[in-house]
Amino acid sequence: MTVYHKDLKEKWLGFSLAEQLANVGSEVERALNWREKGNTAYTVLAFERALELLDYTTEGMDNFYRLRELRRLREVLVDYFAGDNIYNSSPGLFKSFFYGFNYKASLHR
Repeated sequence: MTVYHKDLKEKWLGFSLAEQLANVGSEVERALNWREKGNTAYTVLAFERALELLDYTTEGMDNFYRLRELRRLREVLVDYFAGDNIYNSSPGLFKSFFYGFNYKASLHR
């Protein structure tokens, strides 16, 4: 997989969890929008960027329960965008999930 955010990794650790997940959610939203427009190439790029940011978030995380939930989120995203959608996910589900993180992150600005 290509590394998209080469210079972000160090700065990423300074973001709150809400800010990190809001950014992941932005990439997921882009992937959903491109998928709706039928642009597979851009969908894949946004999906891969979302996974990369999510991996940065979980890297070195020592809270087992938080790590487990974020890894489950990764699993559901992969299932939806690259698998058979066995979890029956939908764009509305992802949008509502990430909305709270966007709201919380906006309070920190």
